[in-house]
Amino acid sequence: MIEFDHVSKVFGGSKVIDDLSLRIGEGELFVLVGPSGSGKSTLLRTINRLVPVDAGAVRIAGEDVVTRDIEALRRGIGYAIQSVGLFPHRTVAQNIATVPRLLGWNAEETRVRVEELLGLLRLDEPGMADRYPHTLSGGQQQRVGVARALAARPAIVLMDEPFGALDPLTRESLQHSLKTIQRDSGTTIVFVTHDMDEAFRLGDRVALLLDGKVAQVGTPLAFLHAPASPRVREFVGGERGRLRELAVRLVRDVVRLGETSSGHAVDIDASLQDALAAMLAQGHDALPVCEDGRVVGAVRLGDLVARPS
Repeated sequence: MIEFDHVSKVFGGSKVIDDLSLRIGEGELFVLVGPSGSGKSTLLRTINRLVPVDAGAVRIAGEDVVTRDIEALRRGIGYAIQSVGLFPHRTVAQNIATVPRLLGWNAEETRVRVEELLGLLRLDEPGMADRYPHTLSGGQQQRVGVARALAARPAIVLMDEPFGALDPLTRESLQHSLKTIQRDSGTTIVFVTHDMDEAFRLGDRVALLLDGKVAQVGTPLAFLHAPASPRVREFVGGERGRLRELAVRLVRDVVRLGETSSGHAVDIDASLQDALAAMLAQGHDALPVCEDGRVVGAVRLGDLVARPS
């Protein structure tokens, strides 16, 4: 779907991206992670030509982006950033409808899509659609920014640290909403963050960029079980990486089907981290597990901390 072919970019005499090659598959939620200055945001912006490459090529579905009309290219790619950039004199609904209107959607089609996104992103409280950006909290503004990026159902959405300035609870809620929307829509999302926990929580695959190069690319579990170098191991937390694994793996990986237990049930698609928190809160070393509202088994404390085979 998206291919970086020996891409390089120089700023001020320094190579920010250094002969980088990478492929992102259609329908992936792909995360670029790394420290400040690693080249991740620059790489993201080469996709919609906000940053031109100095060498190599960026292709979408096999077509070099430099051959595309730049306005058509950008209208077909959703873009969300940390600073949001909402239009201050447009309402929430008008902000979300920006790209569909540019693309010539009719009023009814646009209204239905706006209402759908307001619901998906928990912005459907009475009167929200008619409010202006300055009346919203930071989390609400960021939700509107995400909705605007998704509004025209683009095949690709680029997200540059969109949740970085939010409080932990709002950030976690938005991460969950994004995962759900991406899973249901099949949109290809390229997400930039400096936070390894966020990268592992969101990414189908993750690329760690260091000094403008890809240090490792793979699933979150691949990073945790087989870091490519000592430097990668340091970034995933060394021995503390086992704690990150609890946030990556799901209860369905360890559920004991057919077993019973007392306590309030955890969902089969909850993380092992959430299951552990529930056990600590309830004072149990085992809990029932539910799927679609029906108890299907149980999970034990030992299952959470055992190394996967």
